Amino acid sequence: MKSTALLLLAFICLACSSQNDDDAAAEVDTLYFPSLDQSAWETMTPTQLKWDDSKLQELYGFLEQNETRAFIVLKNGKMVVEKYWGKELQGSNNFDQNSNWYWASAGKSLTAVLIGIAQENENLNIDNQTSIYLGTNWSSMPIEKENLITVRNHLTLTTGADFTVPNLDCTTPGCILYLSDAGTQWYYHNATYTILHQVLESATNQTNNEFTTAALKSKTGMDGSWVSTNGFNEVFFSTPRSAARFGLLILNKGTWAENEVLGDQNYFSSMTTASQPFNASYGYLWWLNGKESVQFPLSTNVIPSSVTPSAPEDMISALGKNGQFIDVAPSQGLVVVRMGDSSNQEPVPILFHEELWKRLYSITAN
Repeated sequence: MKSTALLLLAFICLACSSQNDDDAAAEVDTLYFPSLDQSAWETMTPTQLKWDDSKLQELYGFLEQNETRAFIVLKNGKMVVEKYWGKELQGSNNFDQNSNWYWASAGKSLTAVLIGIAQENENLNIDNQTSIYLGTNWSSMPIEKENLITVRNHLTLTTGADFTVPNLDCTTPGCILYLSDAGTQWYYHNATYTILHQVLESATNQTNNEFTTAALKSKTGMDGSWVSTNGFNEVFFSTPRSAARFGLLILNKGTWAENEVLGDQNYFSSMTTASQPFNASYGYLWWLNGKESVQFPLSTNVIPSSVTPSAPEDMISALGKNGQFIDVAPSQGLVVVRMGDSSNQEPVPILFHEELWKRLYSITAN
């Protein structure tokens, strides 16, 4: 009788322990969204996730040495890591969660989402000719070649515009010359992306900032604004937490909590899968990891590698100059944001991104 009672007690304890483990796992796996008022963000500790603290400290040292200003890691929406270093972009104040920084070409991925929302709102259709929104002669191409270009070609960087021109940022017609038919080549031509901002303003009859506020910021709690930096480029500036909010929106496939922001899942799927046959690692202005080959910016060579070999294969990334990164890894429930400077002047510092993930993956993949 005594042994039976002890066995029953052991069973009850085991069941309670199992239930506690299940509850802890459910807490980790449930997707959390911070409130829209920016006042609070629930956290988890690296210890709760069994992350190696010594490796984390090594990662922080690596980031600080490489001129990082902000580094955030979300696990299923909850803040696990939030670190700041250095000074603000202007002035002498220390960089913190309220400081603004530029997204550089990571803003391309934000634009892709805005275009998707505009199409869902029936403001535009990505299969329409660009000239429907900008009029004819928005380029210096022969008219029959200009008419081949659709909004989709701008999203996929396949306009066929000449990439040997002196200034790849220049969006005036005299800078947009013909090289090949639309849809027959991929090249990281910045001006052909920037023209999407003109398309968006024409189609919505709103400025970029007005549309971004109505379509995205008001629904996710993001802050930030578009700024013209050199007469051509439209660059998004925001706090690091807003970049994390954007990543969390993408992790949940365009839905914030229960509210659809980008509800067109066909568009979302096309945006986050290979969008053309030339660069398997590029969607609609998003970098796609885990593919068999990649063509990097300012190169015509296709190499047999993924974008970031040390990162999760299903990761998609918004990547910008000087190491502006917003990484979304659905298989791990991770959003990773890095903002800062870099001594590397590449449009997208691929090697730095790989080194970061080589260190981070050894911490998170347990």
